[in-house]
Amino acid sequence: MKLENIRNFSIIAHIDHGKSTLADRLLELTGTIEKRKMREQYLDMHPLEREKGITIKMQPVRMSYTLNAVPYTLNLIDTPGHVDFSYEVSRALAAVEGAVLLVDATQGIQAQTIANLHLALHANLAVIPAINKIDLPSANSERAKRELADLLEIDPATILQISGKTGEGVEQLLYAVI
Repeated sequence: MKLENIRNFSIIAHIDHGKSTLADRLLELTGTIEKRKMREQYLDMHPLEREKGITIKMQPVRMSYTLNAVPYTLNLIDTPGHVDFSYEVSRALAAVEGAVLLVDATQGIQAQTIANLHLALHANLAVIPAINKIDLPSANSERAKRELADLLEIDPATILQISGKTGEGVEQLLYAVI
């Protein structure tokens, strides 16, 4: 595998904005986990993580994906969202070149969104902005997109809209990572 075909990235966001669910969809889309072996929040392996429904320890996973007949190795580090585990996030960001910044369409930008963004920018990472949970009835994707565009000082049209739950837009996000 050529170095230019390897992507090391992380998913960062406020707690409960859908990082682990998005990671599940990426595992499915890349065929890393067989459908019959898939379960919710697959990368949350620790019993306490499963019990509480939160990511505590960063979890790396290697995925393979072919785009336009070019094979890629995608190294994802799923990170915690809770402020108590920000050290884990900073460790993960030291090991990657890019980060998907995920914002919940029902909640918009929250404290850890900003804190994690500052960590990513300080590490000179490429940031891929995405609005998640667009499938929910209470989603206000346009508001969340405007907030994120203002925060990043970018064109709102460049922000991806996805649903980690249904998989909508996740393939486009994967292309952006590549």
